Amino acid sequence: MNFPHMIYGGDYNPDQWTEDIWQEDARLMQEAGVNLVSLGIFSWAKLEPQPGVFDFAWLDQLMDLLHAHGISVNLATPTASPPAWMVRLHPEMLPVTAEGVTLWHGSRRHYCPHNPDYHQYATRIAAKLAERYKEHPALVMWHVDNEYGCHVGECFCDNSAAAFRGWLKQRYTSLDKLNFAWGTAFWGQQYGEWEEIPPPRSSPSFPNPTQQLDWARFTSDSWLACFDEQKAVLKAVTPQIPVTTNFMGFHKGIDYVKFASHEDVVSNDNYPDTSDSEWMIQAGMTCDLMRSLGNRRPWILMEQSTTHVNWRQRNATKLPGVMRLGSYQAIARGADGIMFFQWRQSKAGAEKFHSGMYPHIGADSRVWREVKELGNELPKLAPVLSSQVQSDTAILMDWESWWALDLDSKPSNDLRLMPQLMAYYAPLFKRNITVDFAHPETDLSRYKLVIAPNLYLVTDSAAANINHYVENGGTLLMSFFSGIVDENEHIRLGGYPAPFREMVGLVVEEFAPYSETQSNSICTVDDKQFKCGFWSDVIHLENAKALAAFEGDYYAGSPAITCNQFGKGNAFYVGTIPESDGMEWLIEQVCKSASIQPVSMNAPAGVELLQRTNGKSSWLFALNYSAEKVTIPFDGRGRDLLTGANFNESIYLDPTGVAIIQLDDSN
Repeated sequence: MNFPHMIYGGDYNPDQWTEDIWQEDARLMQEAGVNLVSLGIFSWAKLEPQPGVFDFAWLDQLMDLLHAHGISVNLATPTASPPAWMVRLHPEMLPVTAEGVTLWHGSRRHYCPHNPDYHQYATRIAAKLAERYKEHPALVMWHVDNEYGCHVGECFCDNSAAAFRGWLKQRYTSLDKLNFAWGTAFWGQQYGEWEEIPPPRSSPSFPNPTQQLDWARFTSDSWLACFDEQKAVLKAVTPQIPVTTNFMGFHKGIDYVKFASHEDVVSNDNYPDTSDSEWMIQAGMTCDLMRSLGNRRPWILMEQSTTHVNWRQRNATKLPGVMRLGSYQAIARGADGIMFFQWRQSKAGAEKFHSGMYPHIGADSRVWREVKELGNELPKLAPVLSSQVQSDTAILMDWESWWALDLDSKPSNDLRLMPQLMAYYAPLFKRNITVDFAHPETDLSRYKLVIAPNLYLVTDSAAANINHYVENGGTLLMSFFSGIVDENEHIRLGGYPAPFREMVGLVVEEFAPYSETQSNSICTVDDKQFKCGFWSDVIHLENAKALAAFEGDYYAGSPAITCNQFGKGNAFYVGTIPESDGMEWLIEQVCKSASIQPVSMNAPAGVELLQRTNGKSSWLFALNYSAEKVTIPFDGRGRDLLTGANFNESIYLDPTGVAIIQLDDSN
């Protein structure tokens, strides 16, 4: 990103406040070490109070004020919240649900991504901002729209239906090809004219699954088209200014793998529920995804809360030190920027109880003291900028497979991707093994271990790529219900999992999903017994060896976990969901096979250890999530960037404590 410092700041919404507050804000930002704010995200009504009538005077004043105080601007196109006059003039721009309900003005994100009038206004305001501020010294980044797909993930209006048909024509070129791909011979769904094809609106029974899958592809592409349209306008005027938009972690509605390749900088909004004892695992997994989407380039934590949010049923307060701890976790996992929603806590509106960097009570508060402490500490991390996180392990992540897996009419409709991802990620996190997320069609050769949880849909190229990876010496762990369908959501015949049958050395005769009250157990080759549930594959070995067998049901004694040598590599297969202790055993076996080593073999429970490197220097991040003081064995010498303390043999951390130890000889 070529910033000379670690980014620190947040969303700034000065249009909610009077001008005397602006002056105070600039002074307080300096005091807190803020160096970047996201400005104007929801300001369309103030920037264009009437159609074609623009008021930039207030924004000019703020851009100048912030620059005078050493604060740069991530300037937003305000298109996530169209003004009321636009809705009055063009009510057809409002989004429509699958049930035909119109969603009205009075909140935010109240627009259809396929409405031509909206696009005309959106590109016009983007162009006006670019032309006006193209040479302003405060402008260092563009922030397009806000949280694409949030609240309104899809629109089923007539404009959207027409756009969907246009997208289908480009994808299939003929109705014969579409009818084949959608399997419309089932239930007599054949189409004879393009105009007959609707979006998957509410219907009497299960909608066509391939239609639903294509709708998900189309909708994701539509949001990307909105971004690309505005990015092109901005880049035409300011080609040197990076462009981003804020992602939302594992947001199902948009293919972030595709979207991220269109961004100059990946940024993310992350709001873990810290009342959950394992919040740091979910947060860590999200951070790893963002780093991976940008191909290990530095990314920005664009939004987080200082303490509570406002939108959960019960909004937990972040305990003292937890905000700082979570911020350093993001940096340890590749972020070069820490930001918040928002700078000053609102006094009105739906988010007035969402915390801010500067809270309602003002400066005499724990939150403000923690905000200042972090902001004045981050400049010490300048040496870490642009360094990377290295990983020998990857989890395969494909949005199209996620969409297909989560469709209805499956052997078990309770099977969902996210719990399965977490089941495999969590034991790796607890071992301090860093994980990348990789698309199944990308080069996997850099990894010693690749994990494929429920990779239900695979293209021919993805299947060939995974087989090639193992054949050339990689270690793969694949779960049940993988390789089941192709990109059209058609079953791959020839025995499950057909495209991987030779690689895994087995065939699955049938699926045996459990009811909520059923369970089973497995016994391993080293005589360990673990409970399992939710699902069993009825497996017949071909070349694989059984590592564990089921103990109950009609398939008792048949394999539950297997390993097969394929070419130079090894393919593990797990045909059930072991409980947590069984997953720990499984991950241990697989890591041994792949020679995967954690950063430290002796880290205490509740301690996260990660490493960033730039090729010359390395930094060890140690974070203590436990409620106890910990001593971490340390095989080496190093200096803590935060305190200047020198460490050898052991690192000592208080609860919520953090150490960032420079490991190279230059310290």
